[in-house]
Amino acid sequence: MDVLLFLIPALPLAGALVNGLLGGLLPRALRAGIAVGAVAASCVLTLVLWPLAAGTGTRATLFTWLDSGSLQVPVEILFDPLSASMTLMVTAVSTLIHLYAAGYMEEEVDTARFFTLLNLFVFAMLLIVLADNLLLLFLGWEGVGLCSYALIGFWYAKTQNAAAGRKAFLVTRVGDVFLGIALLWLFSLFGTLSISSINAQAPLLDSGTLLLLTLLLLGGACGKSAQLPLMTWLPDAMAGPTPVSALIHAATMVTAGVYLLCRLFPLISLSPTGLACIALVGALTALYAASCALVQTDIKRVLAFSTMSQVGFMMLAVGVGSVSAALFHLLTHAFFKALLFLAAGCVIHLAAGENDLTRLGGMRKESPFLFWMFLIGVLCLAGAPLTGGFFSKDGILLADFARATPFYWATWALGSLTALLTSIYAFRLLYLVFLGESRDRRTKSPYLPDTMRWTLPPLALAGLLGGLLNLPPLFGGTERLTMFLGDLAGATLHVGLAVEWFLLLLATALFALGWALVHLRLRYELRSPSGRFGDFLLRAWRVDDLVARLVVRPFQWVGEVLWLWGDRRLIDGAVEGTGRLCLAGGELLRRWTTGRLSTYLYSLAGGAAAILIYLLIRAW
Repeated sequence: MDVLLFLIPALPLAGALVNGLLGGLLPRALRAGIAVGAVAASCVLTLVLWPLAAGTGTRATLFTWLDSGSLQVPVEILFDPLSASMTLMVTAVSTLIHLYAAGYMEEEVDTARFFTLLNLFVFAMLLIVLADNLLLLFLGWEGVGLCSYALIGFWYAKTQNAAAGRKAFLVTRVGDVFLGIALLWLFSLFGTLSISSINAQAPLLDSGTLLLLTLLLLGGACGKSAQLPLMTWLPDAMAGPTPVSALIHAATMVTAGVYLLCRLFPLISLSPTGLACIALVGALTALYAASCALVQTDIKRVLAFSTMSQVGFMMLAVGVGSVSAALFHLLTHAFFKALLFLAAGCVIHLAAGENDLTRLGGMRKESPFLFWMFLIGVLCLAGAPLTGGFFSKDGILLADFARATPFYWATWALGSLTALLTSIYAFRLLYLVFLGESRDRRTKSPYLPDTMRWTLPPLALAGLLGGLLNLPPLFGGTERLTMFLGDLAGATLHVGLAVEWFLLLLATALFALGWALVHLRLRYELRSPSGRFGDFLLRAWRVDDLVARLVVRPFQWVGEVLWLWGDRRLIDGAVEGTGRLCLAGGELLRRWTTGRLSTYLYSLAGGAAAILIYLLIRAW
């Protein structure tokens, strides 16, 4: 029975292999059916095997991958409450995204490659989630990086799409270096790569080592989860097809870093300074991304910065010591962010490929159904009372405030300000896309494939009712997710009833204030901060310019110098110089080949004299 757990990641891998090897020979509908069926079967199997996650979970070993001296790396997975929750979310949301993609890509020629990569992406993410040793996790880690590169640049004929995929690959590799160093260091310390063993032995480490390991793991997480300072790749990742954006931003890649920290929380929780660094990175990233989302004019870029900001909240939750709060927001965010991305894809589809907010508007008249779906996503994102996003975001801010130190009160203030900005940009997006009149936009027949339309209601329902996953006692709940996680839930922080009510009312007030500001001042016009400040936000605080100056241009300069002086003048010069020397020597010898007897006699005499002189000198 335990071995069946390996079928959960194996089924998407099998779908990828079938489409990759035989997809070109199969009908288009069958390619999509194989991809959807593989992920759906994995989701059903997760539900069937759910009882195995109870308590401390179930560990299953398939075979020994590497065995060299003290290094033993089995292909081993752990199906416990943490990994089971993530697995169910990944497979369920990915199934809906795959089904949506079947309609979205119906006019695409190369769907075999697309669905191969999409299935492979899910397989790699499931490998991260289920792995019980760091090397197997690292294999999945690199797998999602490779698939993101290929999917973001799927339409590689356009230079900007290829550049976006390359940028995502290179920036996330920086974080991978940190994770790789941490992996090697942990093996040298413990002699094992088993995550369970490392967590169990973590208390044996000194505080300095724990801090450095936590910072290395944070660096790895920042790359995949697009946190400061390795976040520049995420907005550009919108160059890929919309189902890819939804998969990356909702169910897979950007949550991988958060999951890594949750999986190794028994280790990083032993370093209070390390946790503070995680909280600070999360709070600053959340505020940074929310401020950028306020002024973006591309519908998908707004959602991209929104994802970055919401993942910042998850990082903040880990930093305050609450794994349950981080996982709770991760799950609810997966539902409503997938809904928003897929609904945005429907908008773009109805608008003949248009995604510029300056040219959209009035979509409510064209598709009331789409308006209500998008509205639900916006309400969850903005934190409307009683939605899933409200409870999960409030849980993070509550845990942060309960820390009751000046530092954590400061991060709580940053989180509260971010919540206000989130409400503003969420409603700004809703107003500009769906309300008012159409603004200079090409029109298209209001037709949506059924596979695109009917994947939205399940996500909308999950987003609205997501709060039931971990409903607090204040609302009659039992915090089921926290109870299910058990010891994996992290710290349990409590505040007085009056403080809890105050924070709830404050969250509601921030939501209402954001909506009121948009309704009263923005309405249906595209009003954004102008001048240098507006341009500063629009260009994401000019971080790309800073990276270009500090990293890209110096690297290019060093490359040009090495090319000119090292390659052209040193290496090519040596090779070409040797050739010219040989030619010159040959030319000199050729002159002695005259055909005259006297010249040869002179040469013979000269050679004999040289030999005689050499012998005399040696004898002397």
